[in-house]
Amino acid sequence: MSTIIIVGGGPAGLMAAEVLSQAGLEVHLYDAMPSVGRKFLLAGIGGLNLTHAEPFTDFVLRYGSRQPEIESLLHHFTPQMVRDWARDLGIETFVGSSRRVFPLEMKAAPLLRAWLRRLRSAGVTFHTRHRWCGWEANHALKFSTSDGEKSVHADAVVLALGGGSWAKLGSDGAWVSLLAEQSVVIAPLQPANCGFDILWSEYFRGRFAAQPLKSVILSFTDSTGKSYRKRGELMITATGVEGSLIYALSAPLRNTINACGSVTVYLDLAPDKGLPRLIKELAKPRGSKSMANHLRSRIGIEGAKAGLLREYLSATEFANPELLAAAIKAVPMKLMATRPIDEAISTAGGVCFESLDAQLMLKTMSGVFCAGEMLDWEAPTGGYLLTAALASGRAAGLGALTWLQTGKNFH
Repeated sequence: MSTIIIVGGGPAGLMAAEVLSQAGLEVHLYDAMPSVGRKFLLAGIGGLNLTHAEPFTDFVLRYGSRQPEIESLLHHFTPQMVRDWARDLGIETFVGSSRRVFPLEMKAAPLLRAWLRRLRSAGVTFHTRHRWCGWEANHALKFSTSDGEKSVHADAVVLALGGGSWAKLGSDGAWVSLLAEQSVVIAPLQPANCGFDILWSEYFRGRFAAQPLKSVILSFTDSTGKSYRKRGELMITATGVEGSLIYALSAPLRNTINACGSVTVYLDLAPDKGLPRLIKELAKPRGSKSMANHLRSRIGIEGAKAGLLREYLSATEFANPELLAAAIKAVPMKLMATRPIDEAISTAGGVCFESLDAQLMLKTMSGVFCAGEMLDWEAPTGGYLLTAALASGRAAGLGALTWLQTGKNFH
């Protein structure tokens, strides 16, 4: 019987283990942490977003420049198949108002427990506290353990080592140098679904950090001249901004900063009110009202939104109805840098698809397959990350299975 080693106990690695163990192969899964699925569990703290229920033709558009590669994987493990897979584990799902798909219990732990039970019953052996350190000269895999270094041979290997964010949960990107030594082409890891730095004043930071800006439209033009405009909400932080609206646009924002050094975005703080109406309302006499009360009663702007206007407008501009109205429709914010990669929800970059064959096997290393976030792709939050990780893990598992069954004759 062939022996398969999977390195990495996140969704991609576990899915590869499922495919291979169900085929009757001997599967050993190694993970550096004391238990598997730690980042998966963290993702489910606020409600596990398994996938998204939008039409498939829209779903695949979320993968940017790597859409062709990810779409080919998703055709064999669609968002609906993710829901069917969860149901088979005893986890029913529902579609939320945003079309995001969640387990009925909203939590990740019940799904992970059911999944691990199934894997163990299929014969998967888990080896935790085993940190992968590369290969020996005889192609055995090296692991660092509390009992010293260990070498293990396998007929095929699936690497599912994650990206570079949340290192304390196991995804530290240490594999990059190990694969680079094997002539694998790797795009530099970068933060994705991340926050951005803004040089707030001390007053604004102290007064409005951790406050949301709800129902705003963010617009900007990237370094190629492409314009973006998206509605949503974001969060003011002590260092800048973050939140769903920022995450959805983090790739072009990051790429523009990389190209230009910074990017200026514009926020429409009153997207349901036109400029003429704002000017008319703000020009009305305010009597004994303060300007803050006038702004709140006439336009409905207060709190962090009002604070943002004060942050960027002079007292003279703030008192001018036309200038104030124009700022409400397009207050500028200069984003200086991404937050550190370890704070990001996910990462961009990784093993380039050009280094892999159609079965996700490394072209420079026969029998070694890669899956999950360690591949060079990115997507916004909303179930897209997890769905693609699962689909790639399945594809890598099937690739390893086919490679073994066909006599290791790929390439």
